[in-house]
Amino acid sequence: MIIAIDGPAASGKGTLARKIAKDMGIPYLDTGSLYRAVGLLTIRRGGSPAEPSDATAAANALNINDFTPDDLRSEEAGNAASKVAAIPGVRAALLAYQRTFAAQPGGAVMDGRDIGTVVCPDASAKIFVTASLEVRVQRRIKELREKGESVNEQRVWDDMAARDARDSDRSVAPLKPADDAFLLDTSAMNADEALASAKAFIVSKQKT
Repeated sequence: MIIAIDGPAASGKGTLARKIAKDMGIPYLDTGSLYRAVGLLTIRRGGSPAEPSDATAAANALNINDFTPDDLRSEEAGNAASKVAAIPGVRAALLAYQRTFAAQPGGAVMDGRDIGTVVCPDASAKIFVTASLEVRVQRRIKELREKGESVNEQRVWDDMAARDARDSDRSVAPLKPADDAFLLDTSAMNADEALASAKAFIVSKQKT
């Protein structure tokens, strides 16, 4: 069974995907980490994440094991990811990796921006997780403060709004729900409530 979970930054999709994978015993891939790693590698190589040739070269040279989880969860990585993700060459370089992961015999839970629409359009269950911009900004601020980072709240708001715009407006694989996706708004939900709602949908798809 392939479970595709898409949505914007700080919507709760990563937490949800990890919980579903653990509960169901299915391998999990955070595809956003691939784009974050490409963005950081581009910077480390002295290039610009917005420059197609720099970012595509980094994507083709990527070894995800060269990056720690803390590297990939930084704001720098997140902002770079949304820039490289708009580049066709980067998406092409990472597409085969994602589809190979999804095709393994045990199935997969995958979260990202275009899993249900592009990477795995035939996924067994598609969930589009969202929340209001205000809620997502507050979640990100809380996350950064818990990591001991100083926070400029207006900058967090501006950065997230800009990332939303880049993700939704890009010409290649824009962020949008698949036509047959279950829309899950977590604005007023805690993690357990979101998990219960998502699993109910997944069970309904298993029965069809």
